[in-house]
Amino acid sequence: MKIIIVGATGTMGKYLARAFEKENEVVKAASKGGDIQVDITSTESIENMYKQVGAFDALISTAGPTYVGPWKKMTDKEFRKGIDGKMMGQINLVLIGQHYINPKGSFSLITGALTHDPQTNFANASAANGAVEAFVRAAAIELENGIRINAVSPTVIEESPQYFPYFPGDIPVTMQQLEFGFRKAVFGANTGQVIKPY
Repeated sequence: MKIIIVGATGTMGKYLARAFEKENEVVKAASKGGDIQVDITSTESIENMYKQVGAFDALISTAGPTYVGPWKKMTDKEFRKGIDGKMMGQINLVLIGQHYINPKGSFSLITGALTHDPQTNFANASAANGAVEAFVRAAAIELENGIRINAVSPTVIEESPQYFPYFPGDIPVTMQQLEFGFRKAVFGANTGQVIKPY
């Protein structure tokens, strides 16, 4: 199976690339490094990525810049980081990618527990996550050729201890739990689901 991992040089992407390339052809895409460079805030960049990769079977996205910071400093400009990045970036991966993906392929996007369990400083991520999850449910009923779409929604991950103080009382998701959440999304039969790997 040919799998594109967008965000492949980040904490989650690196781990997933190592896990999936054992039995699949993995194309690593990222804003810096990787096999192919892509800026998910640019539709032109996304289109160029797909043209370089050609036909593929699955896309995993662990990318999605958002604004993290105090509510009182939030402005339209800061809020658009999550809209242009985590929300529209991932949506455009699907809107454009549907024209390149093989029949019965799958899209697996990243959201997070902040959708339903907001934390201080993460209002932008909460909003972007919620929009992506709604998009996944809606896209699932209209994608053709047996193409599936799901979201994986972890809480804070064990490899990002710098974020632990922002998630008091949350048990960090292990990298293996994250991997198996994406395995369910990529290799399972479900579509339109929000998979919580915890």
